[in-house]
Amino acid sequence: MAKPFASSADLGEKKRTLEVLADGVYALTAEGDPNIGAIEGEDFVVCFEALATPAAANEWLAELRKHTDKPVKYLVLSHYHAVRVLGAAAYEAEIVIAHTNTKKLIDERGQEDWDSEFGRMPRLFKNPETIPGLTHPSETFDDRYVIDLGGERGNLVLEYCGRGHTAGDLVAWVEKPKVLFAGDLVEAEAALYTGDAFHSDWSGATLDKVKAYEAEFLIGGRGGVTRGREAVNAAIEQTREFIAVMLREVGAVHQRGGTLKEAFQATHTALAPQFGHWPIFEHCLPFDVQRVWDEFDGIDWPRVWTAERDREVWDQLQD
Repeated sequence: MAKPFASSADLGEKKRTLEVLADGVYALTAEGDPNIGAIEGEDFVVCFEALATPAAANEWLAELRKHTDKPVKYLVLSHYHAVRVLGAAAYEAEIVIAHTNTKKLIDERGQEDWDSEFGRMPRLFKNPETIPGLTHPSETFDDRYVIDLGGERGNLVLEYCGRGHTAGDLVAWVEKPKVLFAGDLVEAEAALYTGDAFHSDWSGATLDKVKAYEAEFLIGGRGGVTRGREAVNAAIEQTREFIAVMLREVGAVHQRGGTLKEAFQATHTALAPQFGHWPIFEHCLPFDVQRVWDEFDGIDWPRVWTAERDREVWDQLQD
């Protein structure tokens, strides 16, 4: 029997957990579904990530409103993927912030990514008819963007750590409690999706910069909240190891003139004992291996994923 396509058969609801990590710093996790967060300023809120639809975002905002009724002034998009951005309208934010490359990717392939991710992960698109269209940031930056939270709350620093999960990933650093929202640059016991990634940059200088924050709390793209410096470093190194194994296995097959399917099988065999039980492992790996293979073919800027290309790669790599 053929494997169900990507996460199309994953239709069960996930338990959501809202955690208060410090005064006015919130994280919502959901058993391997995309994580989301919020940071209170003196008289406003900064939300981190938007979820896939306004309907899904409104459920999160209802939870957040149990803790604060301050208006959302800033909505931060960690990167361009549809499940992270298409719910933006629900926030009614004054300012929608993203990295310059995220805006470029939305303009270049936002609709194709929407169609692709809806096919791969339909459950995340709650009431898709509520999506008004593509999300476009109102402000972008290249390196660093600082938000004064007011009073004694200090700063929220948005920073580009380098190419990684995409060309435009940013992190949000809450200075005083040492909380880092890392987006999909780090996953805490959840598989990596790397179909748009720059694997060598990510596993090297980019993760080095993420680690240099010396965070006490880390909220990755999926998985639980990571607490304590030792556990944070372990999550970062698990992410690095996942990428390193893919580079090693795909590179070896590519160098000897093997096939993409052989590279997928070798990578699956190498990763499954440690990572195979993690959420969305089977979903992600075919697309991950294809992107690594492309890099070894000399394709630096990722090819566009369409719903049709998704199916072609999936079908090619399944037994």
